[in-house]
Amino acid sequence: MKHHNLFSHGRRILCDIVAMVALFLALGTLPGAVFGQAATGSAAMKIGIIGSGNIGSTVGTLWVKAGHQVLFSSRHPEELKSLVDGLGPLARAGTVSEALSFSNVVFIGVPYSAYPQLGTDYAKEFVGKIVLDAGNAVLARDGEIAKEARQNGVGLTSAKLLAGARIVRAFNTLNFRKVASLSNRPEGRIAIPMAGNDQEALKVASALVRDAGFDPVILGSLQRSKVFEQGGPLYGQEISAQEMRERLKTLP
Repeated sequence: MKHHNLFSHGRRILCDIVAMVALFLALGTLPGAVFGQAATGSAAMKIGIIGSGNIGSTVGTLWVKAGHQVLFSSRHPEELKSLVDGLGPLARAGTVSEALSFSNVVFIGVPYSAYPQLGTDYAKEFVGKIVLDAGNAVLARDGEIAKEARQNGVGLTSAKLLAGARIVRAFNTLNFRKVASLSNRPEGRIAIPMAGNDQEALKVASALVRDAGFDPVILGSLQRSKVFEQGGPLYGQEISAQEMRERLKTLP
């Protein structure tokens, strides 16, 4: 009788597990723990990081932890070994060319003075690619191209330099330390302002902003991204999505 009871109890547990997995599948949200991976709020993507310094490595790490495959690129990919080794099998290192060919989405985190050369060297590879542009045009560092970007808007200048890319401005308003410390903040998520001309690219980028632990706030076209450039009213703001939308109502 004891063996029969144990068998019946085990069968009930198995049935409960099967029912629970079936429920998650029906909802489309299977917990990452079932497969030993981090859960992700969007479909797992292949992301190429161009410029794996402070901001690139920080945001890329958040995406790896969310379950995305990330290729961190550099002119010296061998120097990224400790970074990718510490992140596990979803992370790898490579060249810029490899990052572009590997990815569904590209994140750019290099000094703005490097954008013209990127656009020249990889013109064909950027065409049709969703690009999250986190660059800031710093006059003292980036020279003449920074003057043009400040005058015409960084978003529109990036679209000109990376012709054919589906540019979304995002992640340029907070330094890497803030991004790391504010991700999934317990007392409430911080807003990341975004702008772009391609609706599908904005949708994909919004999901990735959420997976990094923030709330996306889409302001409009690339022209509108001027309000969160350096010196703009939304630059550096550590506020909620609701607070950001309220502030937007006061801006021209």
